[in-house]
Amino acid sequence: MGVSVSNSILSLRRRASRPMSRDKADTLLLLVSCTLVLAPQTAHLPLWTSLLSATLLLWRGWITFRGNRMPPQWLLLPIAIAAMVSVYFTYRTFFGRDSGVAMVVLLLTLKLLEMRAKRDLFVVVLVSFFVMLTNFFYSQSIGTALMMVAALISMITTQLSFQYTDAVPPLATRLRLGALIFGLSIPLTLVLFILFPRIQGPLWGLPGGANTGRTGLSDSMAPGNIADLAQSDDVAFRVKFIDPPPPQSKLYWRAIVFNNYDGRTWTHGPSPARVMANSIVRLRGPGIRHQVTLEPTGRRWLFTLDLPRSAPTLPGNPTGFSTDMQLSAARPINERVRYDATSFIDYDLQPTEPVANLRNGLQLPPGFNPKTLAFAAALRAPSGDTTQSINAVLQFFHGQKFSYTLEPPLLGENAVDEFLFATQAGFCEHYAGAFVVLMRAMGIPARVVTGYQGGEINSVDGYMEVRQSDAHAWAEVWLDNRGWVRVDPTAAVAPERVQKNLTSVIPRTTLGGLINLSGGNGNLFGELRVNWGALNNAWNQWVLNYSLEKQRSFIQSLGFEDADWKTLISLMSVLGVAVMAVIAIPLVMNRQKIDPAQELYVALCQQMARLGYPRAAHEGPRTYRLRLTAADSTLTPPRKAAVARFLALYESIRYGILGQQLPKAGLSQLKNLLAECK
Repeated sequence: MGVSVSNSILSLRRRASRPMSRDKADTLLLLVSCTLVLAPQTAHLPLWTSLLSATLLLWRGWITFRGNRMPPQWLLLPIAIAAMVSVYFTYRTFFGRDSGVAMVVLLLTLKLLEMRAKRDLFVVVLVSFFVMLTNFFYSQSIGTALMMVAALISMITTQLSFQYTDAVPPLATRLRLGALIFGLSIPLTLVLFILFPRIQGPLWGLPGGANTGRTGLSDSMAPGNIADLAQSDDVAFRVKFIDPPPPQSKLYWRAIVFNNYDGRTWTHGPSPARVMANSIVRLRGPGIRHQVTLEPTGRRWLFTLDLPRSAPTLPGNPTGFSTDMQLSAARPINERVRYDATSFIDYDLQPTEPVANLRNGLQLPPGFNPKTLAFAAALRAPSGDTTQSINAVLQFFHGQKFSYTLEPPLLGENAVDEFLFATQAGFCEHYAGAFVVLMRAMGIPARVVTGYQGGEINSVDGYMEVRQSDAHAWAEVWLDNRGWVRVDPTAAVAPERVQKNLTSVIPRTTLGGLINLSGGNGNLFGELRVNWGALNNAWNQWVLNYSLEKQRSFIQSLGFEDADWKTLISLMSVLGVAVMAVIAIPLVMNRQKIDPAQELYVALCQQMARLGYPRAAHEGPRTYRLRLTAADSTLTPPRKAAVARFLALYESIRYGILGQQLPKAGLSQLKNLLAECK
């Protein structure tokens, strides 16, 4: 057994030490390029698809490295059929974005196992270019763009490698040429990006599958929901403040109001009627103007500083308020949007609400949490003073050994009882939900509100980044003459969470806590994170958010008022031609000139071909001369002599000492001999 293994290792070493053949090197380069193209797809493809694609790539690499024969068709066909059937059972359809991308990825890797001609190579390359585009169906971030640039340069290099017919330059030289070709395309790409007529809606907006979802707040709230979301460091939205921002403790970004409770889960119930904000809110103090860039959520909720004066405007997607001040759009937010808002942090919300409308804020499911109900009855202020009852509950949270944690223990049927009197450990949804149950048990109308609290100003670009980790839940209670008032019970347990941010209570780390991702204080990883966030924001603002309105504004700045699509096409064509000329003219002027001796030699070969003596592809000047001057040649003796002297002189110039520096006399003599050969 040991001898067999040793022989195998020696065999592999000998094989690795041999010079790699050109076909093998080019094929391995193709496999590396395909890997770069397919690697980002693993983030959204099913696990089985990624594993099968990786297996097929490794199989093809092993065949290439070992020099084995390609698998037969009868073996590949069942694999392809099984893969397509699996795609159907995974997505329940062959149509749509996700199933289509999965099929194309599998077909690309399967095609690599049946490459038998140069035509198959070009099919693989072209399909790879298409798969590159499908990566942008899921993400248009700067990271994805950089990965696709690397994959594109690698694939261009691969395509160039297969085009060489003689000696192949080193890989570094081919990579530089591939990068140069990509670089030459950038100016024309910029012209097309800036001037090509924009369309409303996302460019990559293909329909997704039924199983797709987005990270963000849920339409319901149960213990643990927001704690799970808060472990995500993804950006929910960015805010650019025109006016000075309020203190951290006032940064509440309102989203969903939950009135219904079934003993376990809070829901917002049927969508309330749309209203005008100024009909139910009294605003005080100066407004705070800000601009929100919201990431895609797949839901209708919009976020502004609590509370906005009016609903923002989204092109093609009407927005409005509900009676409980939920701000939403008519259709889900499936693309990045940007909108302006003016908010007031001092307000009275529904101060004159009729008592009949407050009954929903008092409902509790029967048979749940008996200890909590009894505790609320004992804790309620004897005088019935609502403020005293609220303070008593907050003092209970502050005085007991409650802890604020992202990993709360599981709760049973009477979740509030177990949380208040047993575990006493939870996240914001535990405290907000338990507080509202206690308020309702005391006869005080209350409800749960979810959204985001806080945010972090990026020191590089000045934008405030509100992340999924800033997701938060708080409570609202109704007070006479004041309406719905925000009460955040989390502040009684972990005031740093509200006054600073979540990382002040639970540091943002990765790799099991080895790396601190919080910015500032000279923290390298935190600073890198801040700079990367600013770079991503610049990419979003100037590239991905280059909308129809921005294009119109840019065209108007060039002096074209009310430019229609015909004007854009004309301007794009003119600038496109000008850019191509600027690129092409230097290339033409600096192209390698033909050797004058070689040009005369080609002219002689063409002349002899017309006389019935074409030069064979394998013939050099000497072999060609011997055939033309042979005894059986029909050329006349003077022409034979002239041809012999011409080819002998050309051979000396081209391959001999004279080739080091072509003398004018030698070139002139070649021209004279060519004339004698006619």
